[in-house]
Amino acid sequence: MIIAERKPISRILAMIEPYERVAVLGCRGCVAICSAGGDREVEIVSAALRLARKRAGRPLTVVEETLVRQCDPEYLTGLEELAKKVDAVVSLACGVGVNFIADRFPELRIYPGVDTSFYGANPALGEWEEKCRGCGDCILDFTGGLCPIARCAKNLLNGPCGGSQDGKCEIRPEVPCVWHQIYERLKARGELERMMKLFPAKDWRPAGHDGPRVRTREDLKVGN
Repeated sequence: MIIAERKPISRILAMIEPYERVAVLGCRGCVAICSAGGDREVEIVSAALRLARKRAGRPLTVVEETLVRQCDPEYLTGLEELAKKVDAVVSLACGVGVNFIADRFPELRIYPGVDTSFYGANPALGEWEEKCRGCGDCILDFTGGLCPIARCAKNLLNGPCGGSQDGKCEIRPEVPCVWHQIYERLKARGELERMMKLFPAKDWRPAGHDGPRVRTREDLKVGN
């Protein structure tokens, strides 16, 4: 199972600052079980965003929606219609869900409302594509919803590397260069200035490089 924690409301507000209509999109999968992105959390985040923008004198229209899963095309039916009603979407799914929707709806401005922390076991047969590394500090709002940590062979925070050819990775030519994809997506949106953001060396401790990870939510403990 994938574990996630909600980003601070101030960070989410910064992501949606230019917009007047947003959707807060929950997921009834893993993030609902860990109380980060289910129906209840959609209501809480939506109310907090409305209140903050009202206090700032810039009322915000928020559409609330929760999908069964954001990482499965079967449950994305209707998302295209939802996208027509809003300027942007704040996803409370894990980074996999954000990437998955960003791949299928490249014109949709989708931003991460949670930080994906780590993964639990879920054995199954089939085929999977890694789209999120669970680094604990999601930057998908700067990269068009595409994760350079999981989808770049060099895990480049500041790309591209200069070695890609025709939009393909120089290390694995069969793999698209995600930084090329990020550039093309932001260019099409008129948001290339987002690539000017320079990230410092990453603190990998939240990604599991500081021993086994444990997350505790005091508000969920019995008796509190």
